Amino acid sequence: MVAIPVPAARPTLIQRLDGAAIFYVFALPFAALTIVMGLWPIALSIQTSFTESFTALSPEPTFVGLENYREIFADPQFIRSINLTLLYTVLSVALNLTVALAYALFLNSPLLGRAAMIFKLCVFLPVITPDLAGYIVWKWMYNTDFGAINAGLNALGLPDFAGTSSQSTAMISLLIAELWYHVGFYVIIFLANLAMIDKSLIEAARMDATPPWRMFTRIILPQLRPAIMINSVYALIQFLKTFTVVVVITKGGPAGSTNFVSYHAYQMFDQAQYGKAAAMASTLFAGVMVLAFFVYWLNQRADWR
Repeated sequence: MVAIPVPAARPTLIQRLDGAAIFYVFALPFAALTIVMGLWPIALSIQTSFTESFTALSPEPTFVGLENYREIFADPQFIRSINLTLLYTVLSVALNLTVALAYALFLNSPLLGRAAMIFKLCVFLPVITPDLAGYIVWKWMYNTDFGAINAGLNALGLPDFAGTSSQSTAMISLLIAELWYHVGFYVIIFLANLAMIDKSLIEAARMDATPPWRMFTRIILPQLRPAIMINSVYALIQFLKTFTVVVVITKGGPAGSTNFVSYHAYQMFDQAQYGKAAAMASTLFAGVMVLAFFVYWLNQRADWR
């Protein structure tokens, strides 16, 4: 009996590709989506910033060079919005990262046991809550006539909180609302990093009777460097472009005390000042990129020992 040779199966396309080629095959759709939905709109916005507002959206816009940039940097309101944005960003980043780190260390304590899951759920629920709905609730709570915050303060015999009705407390009100919404994300990042730290170093420090503060600064904090870098860069980008909370709660008020760059650009766009609005947005984009890379560079060079 003569054996009939069976032809070898032809390799599939995936089998014929090497590792690098496979990576590019799967990455190509996402790269195309990023270019179409991300980089292309940014490029169009930058192009619009060099055109006259009344012709910016026409098929043949009139280019005016840097005129829009000269006008916005000569506008005191825009300069004030930059200062307010930077102040709000510094306060927000410091507050969110400090609270998130403290809460993550609290959740990482073995004394909590099964209760830790309840605390994790409580801090992460706002992250998955639609921000628009959450800020509407905060706006209601800040109401000076029937809001829950002043009702609680009055029940305790404490003075009213002016909330968003006063220039001196409006930014504080937004800081609290955004802390509630964003801090859970930073807590999760810190918890993930805490789960990977070297426990043997902590045990050795305990055997040497190392004070808790020294153990934190010399052992735990240096190992949290990746989480601190990720959270600081993400928070910087997030709060520099703060917009939704302003639209819902304060609309830039009172008296422009929360009129950040993103909302100021939105107002210009709403007034058909498309060239100026695009120039403001492009300036904010450039500022976000520069500051984000600076924070990344600073984290890379910092001595955490």
